[in-house]
Amino acid sequence: MNILIAGGAGFIGSHFVRMLCSGKFFSTENQFKLFIIDSLGYAGRYENIEEFIDNKRVIFIKEDINNISTSLEIPKNLDVVFNFAAQTHVDNSITSPGEFIRSNVSGMHSLLYFAFINFTKTFIQVSTDEVYGSISEGSATEKSSLNPSSPYSASKAAADLIALSYFKTFKFDTRITRCSNNYGARQYPEKLIPFFVKCIIENKNLPIYGSGLQVRDWIHVEDHCRAIWLTFLKGSPGNIYNFGGNREIRNIDLAQKIINLAGSKVEIEYVEDRKGHDFRYSVNDQKARNELNFATEIDFEVGLLDTISWYLSNKSWIETTNKYKAENRS
Repeated sequence: MNILIAGGAGFIGSHFVRMLCSGKFFSTENQFKLFIIDSLGYAGRYENIEEFIDNKRVIFIKEDINNISTSLEIPKNLDVVFNFAAQTHVDNSITSPGEFIRSNVSGMHSLLYFAFINFTKTFIQVSTDEVYGSISEGSATEKSSLNPSSPYSASKAAADLIALSYFKTFKFDTRITRCSNNYGARQYPEKLIPFFVKCIIENKNLPIYGSGLQVRDWIHVEDHCRAIWLTFLKGSPGNIYNFGGNREIRNIDLAQKIINLAGSKVEIEYVEDRKGHDFRYSVNDQKARNELNFATEIDFEVGLLDTISWYLSNKSWIETTNKYKAENRS
């Protein structure tokens, strides 16, 4: 099996690579060849996957997906492309929306078109629950209307529609996954949980947008990666699958929980709310549970404590992130 993973050095993508290479999806005795493409922007780190790169079975290609058509290392007739490549931080999309359109829309289409014309069998677009917008009550299903609020979520919604258009127009096997908030080790500390732990390490108060009453659902990154693999194994062409952790919690409560679990004495500090800040995200993942036999395996309380402990035990990893952002690895 020939597999291409775009954005494989980022947070979710690198966990997917690790789980694939470690035999958590299937026996490592199974024959597969893995191609990883990543531009190594500020949130992508080669060190996340370095131990698996052997240039034989696992090949790394440092390249922007917008330029994938120039790559001579990726073969035709791939079995599957998993697209994790994206700009993801909402705050950055507000200050630099053009970068998100370039990466998440144009880049995604470059990858999709490359897969299509080179006879790839299946294309998995990894999306987000944010495309549904703020949900006041209940949970969004795969048939819910798209109502993105930020340039980030709008770019992901656009990418989803483009991917689905290739199925409807060309009968190309595209599938979409939409997941709630991820957490786990090696997540760039612009995201809420590692950012809060970083503040604790630096003995700074935790800044909370607005009232802090915003609600998010959390899923461990390894549960999410298993869900994406199930989408490939058992999913149907042209379908969308929601994945949630079924663990909704207010930001203010999560912040306090992190303080308590870290044994810290820092306090919560309220700051001006984000522009266009969605109040609540929630997805109904019953379709995935029924059709893919999806189920989360990592309890939130256990996973959160393990995640916090990892960051506290790997302070140097957090300390180097500012260097990575400054250099931009380009």
